[in-house]
Amino acid sequence: MKAGAIILSGGKSSRMGTNKALLKFREKTNIERIKDELQHVFDDIILVTNDPETYQFLNIKMVTDQYPGSGPLAGIQAGLNASDYEENFVVACDMPFVSSELASSLVKALKHYDAVVPVIEGRQHPLFAAYQKRVAREAKECIEDGNLRIRHMLEKLNVRFLEEADLQLYFEGSLDRVFFNMNHPEEYEDAKKWAESGE
Repeated sequence: MKAGAIILSGGKSSRMGTNKALLKFREKTNIERIKDELQHVFDDIILVTNDPETYQFLNIKMVTDQYPGSGPLAGIQAGLNASDYEENFVVACDMPFVSSELASSLVKALKHYDAVVPVIEGRQHPLFAAYQKRVAREAKECIEDGNLRIRHMLEKLNVRFLEEADLQLYFEGSLDRVFFNMNHPEEYEDAKKWAESGE
């Protein structure tokens, strides 16, 4: 697919107490699971991290935030800026059940939009979404203006929001599973059980 995939690994993982990206599922780290799944459909994968040494083992392109300490918006900006593609999928590293099928569907839905953002039970998921490379400019402006909320940036863009019914047209699996994110140790335990029963 002529599009890039960007994995954000910038979170502090303070609620988990350990680096979420490196949590193990059987023999694989969480971030390897995400990378391997996305490699099914994306030519190019970029990891945004301020600790590149930790992730050398992945053997993928890495970039650091241009605006450290500015949260996930800075990760989106850095990843889009570094991408060789106009169309990109962005995902946070705390989502172990990312679906390459749904990711590619979001990218295909971009067309003339700036972004395609899923909405599950009324909640936007800008860290499992598709963006045009040009959005990096808007992200940069927001950061420099001190507006670090992704929602604030989305208000300035031409965004296509896809709710559950729309998403199920593209994807037959469990949306609850795909959009599950791990913040606490008990959520990691749940995810491990799911991974072991579902693979």
